[in-house]
Amino acid sequence: MTKLSVNINKIAVIRNSRGGNMPDVLLAARRIEGFGAEGITVHPRPDERHIRYEDVRNLKKLVTTEFNIEGNPIDSFTDLVLEVVPTQVTLVPDAADAITSNAGWDTIANREFLTKKIAKFKAKGIRVSVFVDPVPEMVKGAKECGADRVELYTEAYASGYHADREAAIAPYVAAAEAARECGLGLNAGHDLNLDNLAYFVERIPWTDEVSIGHALISDALYLGLEKTVGEYLARLGK
Repeated sequence: MTKLSVNINKIAVIRNSRGGNMPDVLLAARRIEGFGAEGITVHPRPDERHIRYEDVRNLKKLVTTEFNIEGNPIDSFTDLVLEVVPTQVTLVPDAADAITSNAGWDTIANREFLTKKIAKFKAKGIRVSVFVDPVPEMVKGAKECGADRVELYTEAYASGYHADREAAIAPYVAAAEAARECGLGLNAGHDLNLDNLAYFVERIPWTDEVSIGHALISDALYLGLEKTVGEYLARLGK
């Protein structure tokens, strides 16, 4: 069944807005795992405006489920991942000043770069996922670069879900089938929430993992963290 990995960046945003260590990112990660989540995701950026590099090092010591580090594989990020050795690294082509991820890789135009980076991570035993738009050619390109998985960028699905969920999911089904055909694992993330998550995994039940942060942490403001994690797990049939 599809695993739930919780992105805890927004918890770090709240901490950093005031200074100090409230809320405690490490404690939040432990609690989230205790509530049933099957992974913790972080996305450290060069300016450390939310998750800091030292957070990543400290989380490695206590995360007992799958640990996923995502980000643009610039040299400092690459060095951090090779030092920490998480379960999975997700390569995302976001600019340093991006508010959030807003596009997948062109795995054809960036084949040489991605191939070299992926080889470095895999040499350390790290599973590599590449963030792509729902385009079969980009999925196949990720395979040719040596990736183990792709993560489908689901913003377009989320944006179109309420207007026409069949039309919104169609390109994702095609991309997911391309991943399955070429032997890639399948992750998904960005703007998945309590409204649209169940339908996504219903239509693409071979999804290995969803990574959810902003919506889940926002829901927790109303429902509480334990109940919120439980609600997301329920959408995944657990």
